[in-house]
Amino acid sequence: MPGDSDESLRQAKLSDLVYERIFEAIVSGDYPTNARLPSEVELAERYKVSRPVVREALARLRDDQVIISRQGSGSFVQRRPDSSTIGFGPLGSIADMQRCFEFREAIEGYTAGLAAERRSEEDAEGLVALIAELREAVSRGTLGAEADFRFHLAVADASRNRFLITALRSVETHAAFGIRLARSLSLARPRARLLEVQAEHEEICAAILAGNADAASAAMLAHLRQARLRVFEGSDGLEG
Repeated sequence: MPGDSDESLRQAKLSDLVYERIFEAIVSGDYPTNARLPSEVELAERYKVSRPVVREALARLRDDQVIISRQGSGSFVQRRPDSSTIGFGPLGSIADMQRCFEFREAIEGYTAGLAAERRSEEDAEGLVALIAELREAVSRGTLGAEADFRFHLAVADASRNRFLITALRSVETHAAFGIRLARSLSLARPRARLLEVQAEHEEICAAILAGNADAASAAMLAHLRQARLRVFEGSDGLEG
């Protein structure tokens, strides 16, 4: 019913807001690493929302591995994301970007599998050229964000499914934001991190060229999940 739909939308928007406020508090150091967050009741009172809204926001922070829940003890800060995540763009973009990654995980793994089954020689040449462009960006220590998204679009084009292609293009603004942020943060990490990102793209490409749909889907899904987690890593994140 329309009323139920409106209420669900309102709750989703509120959970975005609470997610962003808690995220910002963690990044700013109000809640340091290993610190216990206020209880759901306290957070609900602080942000003037219901407990289900708070619960949804906390669940997303757990998915991003920013916080961790311990049964009977509450939620604790697992890691403090880099402050660049706030300075890179409007705070509201963080919640949208996280949702965009979820959307991309839902469609791009399947898209890569279709690309492996349907790609043409021209598609293969285009993917190889983009891999070379990304490799050059790593070599020069430049961002390579545009080439990164063009690679994902090229995979979609190779699927020969106009609905999947349109779906990916429809989130280009948020997807590009996520790619720029993830690659910008990777540039600040040891070189091994950039090489890791490049290896993920090359694994996707190799599977598509080999016509291995299962491997292509798995490689794409793993890459997108890792990309999302890299965005939420702190400056003391894992090496490599």
